Amino acid sequence: MINKYNTHLLTTKFDYHVPSSLDEAFKLLEAHKGDVKLLAGGTDLIPQMKMRRVEPGHIINLKDIPGLTGMKLYNGSVHIGALTKLRELEKSPIIAEKAPLITETVKAMASVQVRNMGTIGGNICNASPAGDLCVSLLALDAKAQIASPRGVRSVPLEDFFTGPGRTSMGADEILTGVSFLAGTGNSGSSFIKVGRVVLDLATVNAAVCLKLNGDLISEACIAIGAVAPTPLRLKGVEEYLIGKTPSFEVFEAAGDLASETVRPITDVRSTAEYRKAVSKTIIMDTLDRASRHAGGQ
Repeated sequence: MINKYNTHLLTTKFDYHVPSSLDEAFKLLEAHKGDVKLLAGGTDLIPQMKMRRVEPGHIINLKDIPGLTGMKLYNGSVHIGALTKLRELEKSPIIAEKAPLITETVKAMASVQVRNMGTIGGNICNASPAGDLCVSLLALDAKAQIASPRGVRSVPLEDFFTGPGRTSMGADEILTGVSFLAGTGNSGSSFIKVGRVVLDLATVNAAVCLKLNGDLISEACIAIGAVAPTPLRLKGVEEYLIGKTPSFEVFEAAGDLASETVRPITDVRSTAEYRKAVSKTIIMDTLDRASRHAGGQ
């Protein structure tokens, strides 16, 4: 008998489909409803199949569908196709200039080998509460573009995640990309990840985007991961910061508020108590770095 937990072999049979258009993909989703998985980079799906956590009868590889890769600027926003590789984001001059938070985040993710295969869409749709890109895209106030036979809808990312491994997408829908406003001269961002070892999933991670108007914080977007069933926007902390002058005291109070807001659990990576304590420190540090990147002192 094959070992159920053998991580080297795909032990179940499935049919493999490679549609050349979204319409063809939608027809396949309808034909095999309930027994199908979409494949982007495969860095999450294939390990789950090897461990037999999921056993779909059909795999739909989206790689040949046009328009799902690449990055572009349009009307002050950055648009990224769902099948864009993490390594492409890491090396992109557009992303480095207009969304350095994404560059910083991707460099902290996995290994180069994984980043050469993994995609931004696959990472988001995996919907891990500890997902690094999920947290940073929340801090960028990103929107997900979701296509179906009925058309395309745009969903704020904070409404996209509904639970561990779950999203608001329907069974006949496909994520086609994400978009967010490009950074400006008075904005700054920061991403920090705490883990057990290098390349591990985050024990706690956080991302911050700030805008300054003179010496005052005029806008703040803050997200934190691995401390709730979904990546979390810290709306109360954001509201507290508006109109404040960046300082240690202000950021310490923001860290305290973050620690009071999170709802962590104890698991194999950490205890709930540790995550609450780290939440304060990581929010303080990301706020300090983002403020400095925005020109604050």
